[in-house]
Amino acid sequence: MFKTILVATDRVTHVDTPVLTAIDLADQYQARLNVLHVLESASTNNRNLVKHFKTHEELEVNRDYLEEIRETMEKTYGSVLTESGNSGLSISTGYPWEEILGLGRRIDADLILLGPHAGKAEEKGVIRVAGKIGSTVLGVVARQECPVMIVNKIVQKEKLKFRKILVGIDFSVACECALGFSAKLSRSFNSTLYPFFMLPIPPYPKYGRSDYETDMDLLKQKLTDFCRTYLDGTAHEYKMWAGVLPHGEILKCAEKIDADLIILGSHTRERAGKWYGGSVVERVSFKADCPIFVVNDPKALQKLQGIQIPDSDGREAKYRSIHLFNKPPGKQ
Repeated sequence: MFKTILVATDRVTHVDTPVLTAIDLADQYQARLNVLHVLESASTNNRNLVKHFKTHEELEVNRDYLEEIRETMEKTYGSVLTESGNSGLSISTGYPWEEILGLGRRIDADLILLGPHAGKAEEKGVIRVAGKIGSTVLGVVARQECPVMIVNKIVQKEKLKFRKILVGIDFSVACECALGFSAKLSRSFNSTLYPFFMLPIPPYPKYGRSDYETDMDLLKQKLTDFCRTYLDGTAHEYKMWAGVLPHGEILKCAEKIDADLIILGSHTRERAGKWYGGSVVERVSFKADCPIFVVNDPKALQKLQGIQIPDSDGREAKYRSIHLFNKPPGKQ
C-alpha cells in the first residue's frame, strides 16, 4: 500500500520513536524509507545560521559540519536503517515543515511520519503544552499531499498490523477521505473498522432523554448512509454516544476497543478552503497511546491505489454538519 515513506527527526545522537516506527512499516510494506533531519536554526531570518548539535554554539552551515552531522547520524541510525535494506538519509536547512513537504514531493512520498512535538523539547527547554502538537506537524498537515502518521509513543510491531482501526466521523469532506482511506487500510490488514461519532448535546433540562433517543435514531441512519459506500467488504462496527468534548470521547472509545490506530480528517475553513489540523487532531495526537493518521482532501489519496475517493467536484470543502436536536418529520 505504501511504496515510499518519509520520516522526519530532530534527533542526531539518539534514535526516536517515529523513525523506529517508520522502519517497521517500511519493512512490512517493503517500502523505500527516507529519513530527514532539518538542522536546528539559530535565527528566523537566516536559516543557514544553526546551533551545533553538541555544543549548541551558533555557526554558519558548511560542508564540514554537514559531514559531521551525516557521520554521526549514520552511526546512530546505521544499525536500524540497514535492517530495512532500502533507505536514505537527507540533511537540510530551512523551516522544518517546508523541508518535509519539499522532500516529500521530490521523492513522491505516499506516507509521512512525524512526532507530535520536538523530540528534543526537554533539551531545548521547551515545555510540551497540553493538547499542542507543534508548528511543524501543523504546517505539514495543513499542506499535505499524502496521509500523515503522527506517532506519540513506541509502537510494538504486533500493533502495526492494525487489527482494530478507529475512524472519527464528523461528516466533513476530509472525514469522508479519512473513511475511504481507513476502509482500504482495514481490508488490507483484514481488520475491524470502528466508525465513531460523538453526538454533541446541550445541557439538561433543555435537552431531555426523549430528545436524545430521537437524535440517536436519526444519527444511526445518517451514519449508516454516510459510510455505506465505503464499507462494502469491510468488517465494521459503529460506535456512537453522546458527549461534550470530541477528542476526549475518541480517546475513550480507542481505549475501550483497544484500538491499534486512529484515523482522523483535518479541518477546513469554509472561506478559503484552507486545511488545518484542528483541536481534535491536536489533542488526540498529543494523548493517544496508538498512532494517528491524518488525511485532509482527495489529493492526499491520489497516490494510493484501490481507495474510493470522494467526488468533491462542484461542492465546497466545508462541513456537511449533522443538525440534530430536532424531532423527525411527522413527530411532535
